[in-house]
Amino acid sequence: MMGTSYRSNRHTDLDTLSEAVIAYAADRIRSAPPLDKPLTEAELVERVGQTITPGGLGGTEAMRIFADDLAPSCLSTDHPRYLSFIPCAPSDAASMFDVVVGASSIYGGSWLEGSGAVYAENLALRWIADLAGMPAGAGGVFTSGGTIGNLSALVAARHTARSRAETGVRPTLLVSTEGAHSSIKSAAEVMDAEFVGVPLDENWRLTGANLRSVLLERGPENVFAVVATAGTTNFGVIDDLASVGEVCREFGIWFHVDGAYGGAGLAAPSIRDRYAGVEHCDSFIVDPHKWLFAPYDCCALLYRDPALARAAHTQKAGYLDVLTEAPEWNPTDYSIGLTRRARGLPFWFSLTVNGTDAYTAAIEHTLNIARYAEDEVARRPYLELVRERDLTVVVFRRLGWAAADYHRWSDELLGDEFAFVVPTTHAGETLARFAIVNPETSEGDIRAILDTMA
Repeated sequence: MMGTSYRSNRHTDLDTLSEAVIAYAADRIRSAPPLDKPLTEAELVERVGQTITPGGLGGTEAMRIFADDLAPSCLSTDHPRYLSFIPCAPSDAASMFDVVVGASSIYGGSWLEGSGAVYAENLALRWIADLAGMPAGAGGVFTSGGTIGNLSALVAARHTARSRAETGVRPTLLVSTEGAHSSIKSAAEVMDAEFVGVPLDENWRLTGANLRSVLLERGPENVFAVVATAGTTNFGVIDDLASVGEVCREFGIWFHVDGAYGGAGLAAPSIRDRYAGVEHCDSFIVDPHKWLFAPYDCCALLYRDPALARAAHTQKAGYLDVLTEAPEWNPTDYSIGLTRRARGLPFWFSLTVNGTDAYTAAIEHTLNIARYAEDEVARRPYLELVRERDLTVVVFRRLGWAAADYHRWSDELLGDEFAFVVPTTHAGETLARFAIVNPETSEGDIRAILDTMA
């Protein structure tokens, strides 16, 4: 009865609703995005109220509520002056195709149910694997984000380490640095593993020399993985991947590279040499929804030897035998979780539409804008760089400001819907930070924001 009623209501309003949804999506993609600003819960209660009712409000009214009241209270992460955290700036092609993916009801977890989608996703994964210099047999899956990508890789690393360990040895240590993404420590907690930090060098990097000292102190046989970062979130620092990878090979330890933000720089010839050594990784992640112009949510997870990941992640049940006993590529065998949408398709579509040269040009452009921002900070007497950038994160201080000044400045920018630039902290000091990944961010945007700090 409920199903009949639902389908009846659905078709009664389908033409009007589809026109409204498509019109909104098309206008959003074509138009310059508004920055907008958040509202309090009380303000939303007053404006929107209760929308879930026994009889339903109908498609027209529901769409009006979203367009007029809900959407304007959500920041547009693709706004050119959204420079906080790590923004998301999907290409027009990726955004449009995300609508297609949502409407297609594709299950992207198995070859049996989504072979065309899985094939296309694997083409996109292969492009990334080639950028990283991974072998022909490398492969993986698109997960929801870096947190699940990192956790899945580390689960595979631990499973592999324990299967190879000598009798009586059970590796429980995960080694990285305090500069690593917060998801690494979170993964250790979820896995009931011990996180072991390695001191950074004078350039704030994980190095092979410092890693070797820690491994010898704690016992390399007790370590199931080492995590290096290709572009830290707060400063964009790239670890010394070559020396770290060498030490991991020396001791036979899984070498994971977290390139969630910075891994996209592999597509930029001007900085490719900074990633030397990434080709030796056992697993690697990059989030296309960060600097590769895909919509949320999309993390590419790759393994040097996918069979090791499949051994760790394949779920077994009677009703799944038709999948687990088949030779085809099933994405759910390579990460945590069984149910998945074909989240890599918008990225594949954008790559196919625009070509990889366009990606290289867009990434090089954002590097040029970051260089301009760094130069602008350096030439203004009231500003000071904290560290020379590696990628497109620029961190600087406003001389004479305390923490309250930074927060007041940031709040005013957002309140005026002019820019979104939240402060960060380092070593107890509050600082300003730009994260530039949007090709629409201009030199004029940078100047205008810095002018507000004078």
